[in-house]
Amino acid sequence: MPHPPEDLIREFERRCGDVRVLVVGDVMLDVYLDGSASRISPEAPVPVVLLEGERRALGGAANVAANVRALGAACALVGCVGVDPAGDAVMAELDRAGIDARMARDAGRPTSVKNRIMVRGQQVARYDRESDRALEGDAERALIDALASLDGPIHAVAIEDYDKGALTDATIAAALGFAAERGIPSVVDPKARNFFAYGGATVFKPNRVELAAALREPVRPDDPAWLEDVRRRLACRCLLVTLGDAGMAIAAGGAGGAHRIPTVARSVYDVSGAGDTVVAVLATALGAGFGVEDAAALANQAAGVQVGKAGVATVSLAEIASAAEHGRSAPAAP
Repeated sequence: MPHPPEDLIREFERRCGDVRVLVVGDVMLDVYLDGSASRISPEAPVPVVLLEGERRALGGAANVAANVRALGAACALVGCVGVDPAGDAVMAELDRAGIDARMARDAGRPTSVKNRIMVRGQQVARYDRESDRALEGDAERALIDALASLDGPIHAVAIEDYDKGALTDATIAAALGFAAERGIPSVVDPKARNFFAYGGATVFKPNRVELAAALREPVRPDDPAWLEDVRRRLACRCLLVTLGDAGMAIAAGGAGGAHRIPTVARSVYDVSGAGDTVVAVLATALGAGFGVEDAAALANQAAGVQVGKAGVATVSLAEIASAAEHGRSAPAAP
């Protein structure tokens, strides 16, 4: 069934408050510059945007952490920002969201900022300010020390890689080692640079484009044998491939084999941050003791909610439950 059953969602709601997730990875600040446009510039064939407002949101690994908090779970975040106003803004947003931030501050690099220019809710341009240089020296050691400083229970680890430099061989080993030493699940959202560096992860979650580029071959989501072979090559316990509006494909080994999970999205407005939402729900559900199949069903439902929103956004338990209920009560397509 594409929609998770009511009792699964209710049990997820009941358990979330007892879960604490550790998120490790590339932290960003998303800035939305909202305005209107009624004419074309005489200087170039581009719209002239009259700015009317500005809003900020946590991005990258910080957005994963914000989604964990939106589910009602506790969250610790380990990453790196610059010693600059954007880094200060990230720290303020993390504090406002109730996230236990153990951040390295690197004076030698700017905080990653994505600036989106929005006109009537539609993105017309984006400009970024960042460095994708790999962390090294004091900054890399500070991130690893931040992991070592964590106290109290942690029930799952989410690793969010955006190829911005926070995840190096050493920090990846430290994050995966943290999970292995405690016997807790790990969820990885990879990018190209370190794609094959996450052996041993509980769930490895690339999207279709990322997986095809890494393997240098087309993705075959309807071929269970191919999915299982890729899972073994990546040395992960479960391979979960997100397929956009085609849902997901999952290969978990064992008797379950590999199969497709249909999308539950009723409309797709903006896919920004959908992968972050999936990772947050997967990690929270696994940390709450659910199996991979149930965690994937919950994450698929949450992604269906998230893509109906504008920009990077969080998804609450109430929204997941409401979307599932509406999906079950909707008339069948002719």
